[in-house]
Amino acid sequence: MKIIIKIGLILMLFSIAWSCSKEDFIEKGQGTVKGRVVEAETFTPIANARVSSSPNTSTVFTDSLGYYVVTQVNEGDYSFEARKDGYIAKFEGVHVNTGGTTEMVFELVKQEGTNLPPTVPVLTTPTDNAMDQSLEVTLKWTCSDPEEDPITYKVTLRNDTSNNVVTYDNITETSFTLTNLNYSTKYYWQVTANDGVNTDVNSLTSSFRTLMFPNARYLFVRKSGDNNVIFTADDAGNQLQITSDATNSFRPRKNVQANKIAFIRTTGGQGHIYTMRPDGSSEFKVTSNVPVAGFNLDYYNYCWRANGSQLIYSNFDKLYRINADGSGLQQLYQTPNGKFISECDWSYDGSLIALKVNDLSGYSVEIYVIDMSGNVVANVLSGVNGAAGGLHLSVNNTKLVFTRDVSGYQSSDYRQLDNRIFMYDFTTNAITEVPVQRPAGYNDLDVRFSPNEAELIFVSTSNDGVSPRTITKYTMGTSNSRTSLFSNGMMPDWK
Repeated sequence: MKIIIKIGLILMLFSIAWSCSKEDFIEKGQGTVKGRVVEAETFTPIANARVSSSPNTSTVFTDSLGYYVVTQVNEGDYSFEARKDGYIAKFEGVHVNTGGTTEMVFELVKQEGTNLPPTVPVLTTPTDNAMDQSLEVTLKWTCSDPEEDPITYKVTLRNDTSNNVVTYDNITETSFTLTNLNYSTKYYWQVTANDGVNTDVNSLTSSFRTLMFPNARYLFVRKSGDNNVIFTADDAGNQLQITSDATNSFRPRKNVQANKIAFIRTTGGQGHIYTMRPDGSSEFKVTSNVPVAGFNLDYYNYCWRANGSQLIYSNFDKLYRINADGSGLQQLYQTPNGKFISECDWSYDGSLIALKVNDLSGYSVEIYVIDMSGNVVANVLSGVNGAAGGLHLSVNNTKLVFTRDVSGYQSSDYRQLDNRIFMYDFTTNAITEVPVQRPAGYNDLDVRFSPNEAELIFVSTSNDGVSPRTITKYTMGTSNSRTSLFSNGMMPDWK
């Protein structure tokens, strides 16, 4: 009896163990993967292509029509690969179900149709943002081709002052020498590589700046399209553009002690004072909340303090002082009659300011000098018709040079017919015309003292209002010394 009970117990325990673990003994089923391997462009069958998977199953090859079949593939996720010499291998992901058939078509791309492009050229010399480069620069870069195809290069060059883009083609070496570069100019360069098969491969853009322009004492403005651009020049007549064609920049004023050039640039319909280095770099916007403003910015002027720490400028009838770093804006003066302040000049010792004021049309001109408290200390000109301007004080505050249209002509286009140069003497309060041998029918405008005050520099142009303008100088007291310096120029400065 006990034996029968024990046998029954054993059978019961075995039954329980079987029922608890029978799932562990059921194997996953299998499925089939089949399909075709063809060329990607023509869909032509590819025979004898190798088809395999990861994880591993059987490896098979396609028949003459490109078909393949992989049987007894355990259920699960696989990555199948089709490979054939002369083609780029292709991978496809697939899930195989028990008892199911999964179809996959591989479209292989011919190897010769996907020739790999050259590597991206890496610009090595000069290094990015290199300074003080000579006017002859050898550019160097590195580049290679995976198939060792012959590579031709193109160098693209532009600068920060003009819209001109220069390209140098069919370069077979990884270097190229640039010649006849400009002084004080920032250049941007890029290299393009081509292996004759693939599309161009472009490098990143790198830059370098050439040596500063030596002994540049003159500044003036030229028109370039719709914009004004600033040029610098030396005594030998060499010239260099230092502001971009893309901006409207004018009325340059150099300060020797600060070694900076101030200028006006119009942005968003307003004029603002900027500064830059003598080579045109490191531009800085000085004014912000109160822009420069007058009846016409073509006939507008502002001034440095001699030590380069501050500038004075006007906004219609108000005169302001501002630090060169853009701080400390302060109103110094306001005209008592609402006339606009179109020009100002600050004496070398900082004690006097010469002003030219006018109505909204540029006429009813008054020229007078105030002290730093706003008191008028000298009345130079008033009660005359016609245009006037071009104020510049002598270093010792004994003379003031300016121009005036003695014809008294007034028009809506501000045309001037007989503009001449005059000198005001603070000692005698007398105004005399400077005999610069001006040709008949011409205007002399924008007059300024030379650095040693033995000469005058000014703009000479026909009074027709449309002819080119010429930067001209005259040696005071010397007959026949009127000399043309720079053609097609205006708004001169000489330091």
